[in-house]
Amino acid sequence: MSVPLMGKTSADFPEKLAFLFEPARYKVLYGGRGGAKSWGAARALVIQAAVRPMRVLCAREFQNSINESVHQLLSNQIDELGLKSAFEVQDKRIIGRNGSEFIFSGLRHKIDSLKSTEGIDVCWVEEAQTVSNASWSKLIPTIRKDGSEIWVTFNPELDTDPTYQRFVLRPPAGAKVVPLNWSDNPWFPEVLRKEKDELAARDPDAYLNIWQGHTRQMLDGAIYAKEMRAATEEGRITRVPYDRTKPVHTFWDLGWADSTAIWFAQAVGLEYRVLDYMEVAQTAIPDILRAMQAKPYVYGTDYLPHDADATTLGANGRTIAQMMRTAGRTVIVQPRRAVLDGINAARTLFPSLWFDEERCADGLNHLRHYRYDVDPDTKLFSKNPLHDEHSHCADAFRGLAMSLAAPKVKARPKLDLNRGAASPTAWMG
Repeated sequence: MSVPLMGKTSADFPEKLAFLFEPARYKVLYGGRGGAKSWGAARALVIQAAVRPMRVLCAREFQNSINESVHQLLSNQIDELGLKSAFEVQDKRIIGRNGSEFIFSGLRHKIDSLKSTEGIDVCWVEEAQTVSNASWSKLIPTIRKDGSEIWVTFNPELDTDPTYQRFVLRPPAGAKVVPLNWSDNPWFPEVLRKEKDELAARDPDAYLNIWQGHTRQMLDGAIYAKEMRAATEEGRITRVPYDRTKPVHTFWDLGWADSTAIWFAQAVGLEYRVLDYMEVAQTAIPDILRAMQAKPYVYGTDYLPHDADATTLGANGRTIAQMMRTAGRTVIVQPRRAVLDGINAARTLFPSLWFDEERCADGLNHLRHYRYDVDPDTKLFSKNPLHDEHSHCADAFRGLAMSLAAPKVKARPKLDLNRGAASPTAWMG
């Protein structure tokens, strides 16, 4: 199809992406590699921003520098469309001569600052398969201008991922959700066709995910794949009641530039109820404690990692453990333990854990994506976990496992439906 363009008669555009020029609150493009999802979204936004003044927020879950954004992709589209005279491409922004503006931001560590960003016409979330429930819940109300739109582009991984659940399996009313694969791209290059065909012959399952946009049953090298599958099949990821007669203990991994991750759990009879998960970044301990106090729990012990006994300049030489004890918390600092010991402890404890599917959604997503690293020499999975955005949650989870003694029973414990629940359906629903 051809799209009218200032200074030219038209710009070429894939027919399947015509809906990008029609109004809709949500426009979702998902599928495999080579489908021109990001290319199409960038091209459509540049064309529209050249025609009328627009403010566009280009976001992704993690963005440590402008090089990790779609800044270069948009700049390339401006060049290809012959619109260099219509835009000023700056180091960290792109400004239209007509008043249009493209701004770029990560979500995970900057979502609260985005709340004050006004007048966004379009928010484009790229690589959205990594976006957490917490980020979506905060971002969507921020894009509140009349007629504003949220564009979502991603390659699916697991069907349990928050973005796939929110926009593909249960899309909002009126959302335009379009699958897009290599076969929909009229400019699909021959070099990628060869890669596609070779993978189809070598690994059909990987081909379906990478090139056809199918979700995986599990990630390659996933550390808790077996345990997460069992928890799902046995119905231990559900709505979990909080028993007000039992204390809630917390299990931490500390970070500043990285995330601080906290699991909330209580022991009731022979099972452990994992009630909640919290993750913050660049947040001081007093602010974290205030957020915890806003939750409805009566707390027991805070289990902190070994580095909680290290002094910090930001705390005037006090340790985090000292700060929390001064605030009235009951604290145990765990000794340093081998990562593999923690993983084994988690696997042993898993059959006794019940997870709240809503409050723990982001934590469960991290556990599903926690996987082994690849040895650079052998290209095989090593014995060491990959250190990435999922590691902090998994580290806190290992602390949970090493702190709780697995019940000494042969059979998986039965849930007491009447203890701490408003009704039987509160747990089993």
